Amino acid sequence: MKKKVVLVHGYFKNEKDMFALKTKLEKANFEVHTVNLPLTFKKLKSTLPHFKKEVEKIIAESKAGEKINFVGHSTGGLLIRKFLAVTEDKDKIGRIVLIAAPNRGSRLAYFAKKYFRPLTAVFKTLASIGVENVKKLEMVAVSDFEIAAIAGNKSNLFLGRFLNKENDGRIRVKSVRIPGLKDFIVLPYGHKDIHFQEETADLVVEFLEFGSFNGVDKNEK
Repeated sequence: MKKKVVLVHGYFKNEKDMFALKTKLEKANFEVHTVNLPLTFKKLKSTLPHFKKEVEKIIAESKAGEKINFVGHSTGGLLIRKFLAVTEDKDKIGRIVLIAAPNRGSRLAYFAKKYFRPLTAVFKTLASIGVENVKKLEMVAVSDFEIAAIAGNKSNLFLGRFLNKENDGRIRVKSVRIPGLKDFIVLPYGHKDIHFQEETADLVVEFLEFGSFNGVDKNEK
């Protein structure tokens, strides 16, 4: 039986942004689901009911005992964590990989709200992922599930110059890595291309299969 995985795109994107990863996961014999979410003009919390409905549909069509895995890029990772905090189907959740997700919030979004308020008044998802607003999201603690994270450290985007620590051009590595993760790794890619990479896909498959990035089930050691 194929393992199910839901791919969640990030801010200002749609499901097509996850198609490269979808193709690679399907080749690895996963049943892959993608979603289109309004992660641009709505607050993150306002997107949650839409996402919850999509996931509940997938769960309803699943067999008894079957687990649903998740992979989220950037803001999509935060939405997954918020969903995990409110779902009544926690026993049906499998493993989760967060790719370049601003788990501690985005410094750039914080600066945008502070100095360019009209911008975040329109792009409300952006405002939602600022450092202070992420603290208010009441997301699930990562230690409550089998969650791993992948960060990038190739600061190849202009805005990355405004971040004074290791970053991927959008998000600092420090923001991706938080206590409670089952595994964590930094790859030499930028924020906008890390989820298109073969290396990233291989690591996602390894974690979803074994619960670690080295292809070994730590529970069997």
